[in-house]
Amino acid sequence: MSKSLLRSTATTGSMTLLSRILGFIRDMVVARVFGAGIAADAFFVAFKIPNFLRRLFAEGAFSQAFVPVLSEYKTRQDESEVKILADNVAGILGMVLFVVTLIGVVLAPIVIMVFAPGYINAGDDRYELAAGMLRITFPYLLFISLTALGGAILNTWSRFAVPAFAPVLLNLSMIGCALWLAPKMATPIYALAWGVFIGGLLQLLLMLPFLRQIKMLPRPKIDREHSGVKKILKLMLPAIFGVSVSQINLLLDVVIASFLAAGSISWLYYADRLMEFPLGVFGIAIATVVLPGLSRDHALSNSHEFTGKIDWSLRLVLLGGAPAATGLFLLAEPMLVTIFQYGEFNAQDVAMSGWALKAYAFGLLAFILIKVLANGFYSRQDTKTPVKIGIIAMVVNMVLNIIFVLTLIQLDFIAPHMGLAMATTSSAVVNAYLLYRGLRKEKVYKPLAGWSVYAVKISLALIFMIVSVWLLSPALNVWLGFDAWARAGKLAMVIAVAALVYLSSLALMGIRFWQLKT
Repeated sequence: MSKSLLRSTATTGSMTLLSRILGFIRDMVVARVFGAGIAADAFFVAFKIPNFLRRLFAEGAFSQAFVPVLSEYKTRQDESEVKILADNVAGILGMVLFVVTLIGVVLAPIVIMVFAPGYINAGDDRYELAAGMLRITFPYLLFISLTALGGAILNTWSRFAVPAFAPVLLNLSMIGCALWLAPKMATPIYALAWGVFIGGLLQLLLMLPFLRQIKMLPRPKIDREHSGVKKILKLMLPAIFGVSVSQINLLLDVVIASFLAAGSISWLYYADRLMEFPLGVFGIAIATVVLPGLSRDHALSNSHEFTGKIDWSLRLVLLGGAPAATGLFLLAEPMLVTIFQYGEFNAQDVAMSGWALKAYAFGLLAFILIKVLANGFYSRQDTKTPVKIGIIAMVVNMVLNIIFVLTLIQLDFIAPHMGLAMATTSSAVVNAYLLYRGLRKEKVYKPLAGWSVYAVKISLALIFMIVSVWLLSPALNVWLGFDAWARAGKLAMVIAVAALVYLSSLALMGIRFWQLKT
């Protein structure tokens, strides 16, 4: 079983890796062409809003509610009943999304007032730009949420590669629009908004032939009395808050950052993009693969396999997430210099983004653990517990946002936006801890033997890795003096050696990731 899970995780992770690499190329292009100024800030707000709602209607609440019920139907019902469920979910989801999208397009200026109030009296064009672009980007919510429906069905049928590959199309679309459409437009930044629109539509179209292949292409129907639909809606409503706490926290950051210096939103965005790389490759890949299995184990009342899958997930998270978080902290500025510091993105932007990335790095393990631990509740169709925990984390984030930012301003610190990243990290740690404690308290997860020795070995390997990075990585001013190829070569060498040292140390201590047991 562990080999099968690892193989599926590797497939999902490799497709996600390809998407994240293209995402970096996309951000390099955006940074080079638009920098981190007023226009870029406006676009990132216009992109964040439908992206946030995507987490509510798509990957977050919807998938966590839909997959367990779909898995239960697939396990206990015949094929026709499963198809009827998918048809009705597609009909109701599509109808709701169409209405929400229409409202978002019509009321875009009001939505911007809510999510970025600092733009209204900023004395520049950010408010008008953000509202105009939001009208173009908002339909992305409709496209990507229906894509998530298709992806959830394919994942339940163990077809993980296509849903993981789909974001590649968004990145390619945005790159193409930035390079070729932007120079032809009166307001070049609008090209990125059209890139989001086109990318969302392409992802939806990609799902269709593969759904037809497994005879699960939905034909939308609306039957609100269908028992499976009612169960999904019941699970989804509280899950909207519970699983999307980190995204809500990031939006609160946008609200506060809109009152800070121009560029603050962009600095947080670029830092978040680097943090999202390992989160996607490790956290989302593991959570995506394990959720259908956990749902099946719950449906079959197989508690031994259930706790084994969670334990396997947590060990894999620590093995991959700990070095990723350490690397992000140690190489924050070198990575930002290598990937983004060209054209309009200057050394000041590197330094400001670096402060935020270091703060996010401390929370990377917590962000990944939230993805994995939440599955322990959602697979058992328990959405109430994560909601309660989410509310606590939300309050922590709101309070710490104000405390950290005001404190840094009072101290005349050069990067007060770092306080927002610190608050987000702190709330994620609280969220992950409470999720873990909840699983233990409900006795659905009990750590298997060997965790203490395993953690010590991981820690020792991290120490050796840190020493290797410290010896090989030069000072920031040296990185700034390199040309693009020298930066890329040097960074690749440092990362490769650090990874080799880490994995070799683990191997010498007897840890091999392919032998982790469920």
